[in-house]
Amino acid sequence: MDIRSSFEALDNKLTSCGGLNGGGITRLLYSEAWSNAIHTLKNTLENEGFEARFDNVGNLKGRIEGTKYPEETIMSGSHIDTVVEGGHLDGQFGVLAALVAMQSLKAEYGQPLRSLELLALAEEEGSRFPYAFWGSKNFFNLANKADVSSIADGEGVNFEDAMHEAGFDYRTVDNDFSYIKSFVEVHIEQGKVLESEQKAIGIVNGIVGQKRYTVNLKGEANHAGTTPMGLRKDAVVAFSKIANELTDQARAFGDPLVITFGRVDPVPNTVNVVPGEVTFSIDCRHINQTELNQFAEKIDACIKRVSEEEAVEYDIDLWMDEAPTLMDEQLVSEVKKAAEHVVGPLDCKVMPSGAGHDSQIFAKYIPTAMIFVPSINGISHNVEEETDIEDLVKGIEVLKQVLYQLAYKE
Repeated sequence: MDIRSSFEALDNKLTSCGGLNGGGITRLLYSEAWSNAIHTLKNTLENEGFEARFDNVGNLKGRIEGTKYPEETIMSGSHIDTVVEGGHLDGQFGVLAALVAMQSLKAEYGQPLRSLELLALAEEEGSRFPYAFWGSKNFFNLANKADVSSIADGEGVNFEDAMHEAGFDYRTVDNDFSYIKSFVEVHIEQGKVLESEQKAIGIVNGIVGQKRYTVNLKGEANHAGTTPMGLRKDAVVAFSKIANELTDQARAFGDPLVITFGRVDPVPNTVNVVPGEVTFSIDCRHINQTELNQFAEKIDACIKRVSEEEAVEYDIDLWMDEAPTLMDEQLVSEVKKAAEHVVGPLDCKVMPSGAGHDSQIFAKYIPTAMIFVPSINGISHNVEEETDIEDLVKGIEVLKQVLYQLAYKE
């Protein structure tokens, strides 16, 4: 079978579920577009000879039974939901890459020795409701009814009502995942590293840890014209110094550490008043826990010192502290061999993922690896999100090679 034409046909078919007139997709958990997509995918799997079924919450599995070791399963897939006005590749590519790779393997080699399973996870993004990884957290029995029973979307629709309307419900029994021997997720990079280095394939060795803070600085609001510079307690000036110093320190610390000040809310936020208060966010990420912790000490020290210098009070809330997740070394080695076979050693790169993925949940329980393909201009979570079709095909071919080694070889 022709991988390119097969992928393009499936991508067009699935993109129509939630597809926007200006391009891209909005496909939020338990919405009509989401329901159309997940049932379209189930029908496609059944037509292709997969045994397809939903779990309680809407995760979809498509299975090709193994001939010799059916109880050993090699799994691949990703999430089926999108952000609002997102692209057609984030999540969807991983699902369709698994489908096309498994179709191609079956057409070329027949039934595998070990079972192959495609997994389309119900939700990863957290775009409709304030809860992320609903699909993978349910898969590993981590999600609880109490986590979501009282939450609603931006239009006031209750999580439970939306779930029931879509035909799904809470998990009633714990899932057994002991039969899964490996999980491989293919994803667009969502960054510029592969494109800037002219690499065709990224071999992900880990997903960065994240520390997220909300910081509040309180100074004194006062008249912009009558308050001398030396008598001011300007919260925004303090913030500016903190942002500038920590950015310089992060650059000196070196890649792959990153720090971002994504949200800044000054009070009173008007032209002729010295701002007396500011609340801002810090997002800091690194693949190495020790180095992430070391830089966290710099963050605390900088905030405290600058606040004292500028005569403002500070409050630091570290509300997310996620450890880095390392991929399985043996499986990463298998992906590396497959990538070098498909595109050559000079066209692939071992790298960390700077974004979160379902694989970070899987890796805690199952040997897991990820394959990246380049993103044009690094754009993602945007209708302009795109990857050259030849790079998408290479990603599918690498996945196919990995699945062949894992499911067809003794």
